[in-house]
Amino acid sequence: MRVAIVTSDARVYYLATKVLKEYRIAFHSIRVGDKIPFDVEVVLTSERDYGKIDFPVKIIVRNESFIDELLAKLEGRERFKRVYIAIDPGERPGLSVIADNRVIEVHHLKNPRDVEIILELLEKYPSAKIKIGHGAKRQRILMLKALADLLGYDYPVIVVNESRTTPKVGGIDVSQVQDIVAAINIGLREGREVPIGELIEVREPTKREIEDIKRRSRELSGNITISSKLAREVAIGNLTLEEAIEKQRRRSR
Repeated sequence: MRVAIVTSDARVYYLATKVLKEYRIAFHSIRVGDKIPFDVEVVLTSERDYGKIDFPVKIIVRNESFIDELLAKLEGRERFKRVYIAIDPGERPGLSVIADNRVIEVHHLKNPRDVEIILELLEKYPSAKIKIGHGAKRQRILMLKALADLLGYDYPVIVVNESRTTPKVGGIDVSQVQDIVAAINIGLREGREVPIGELIEVREPTKREIEDIKRRSRELSGNITISSKLAREVAIGNLTLEEAIEKQRRRSR
């Protein structure tokens, strides 16, 4: 076990153990003043205990972002130089965190408005930039609007051409695996940085787009076709398809 938590601060101990377990990093739990085992390379501690611990490599745990520095030290490197939170937009977006071309973590979001995890990751990796695939237009706009409400319309994101980022995969939960792999590939590609506001300017949907959304509503619900008005709201990113179906269901009762 290369990591030891040495602190008298219960909050710091809880936070450190939670994150280490998430990353499956084994650790020693040691009281301040006790001998640190020979196999320990990095000590995690609190700000108030830092000066009491005689050890060459110490990290202060203030929030979850300590994992960035810890991983870098365990790999014998400095802190990550480039971190990207990469998103494959869709009904259930895939998300990856890529640090110096290495996959750090992956997530599968519930819907395009499920952006809370993105905010948590921005806090966890303060230097991170957001990358997003250029496909799945209406879901992408829905997600960007949700992000703009929280981060501001001037917040920069990197738009990536996601052609050929989604692999063919067989087996169970195929779409989830594809979404996550696509998000990893998006994170590894170069793109163009623009303000969110520039990406959510929408034009009026065509009749064909409206009819396609209505067709999707029947496929998703089994027997409900949403109105053209609701389909337009979905097309311009004001509603998810599920929300539109629920509104139509309530109107039909």
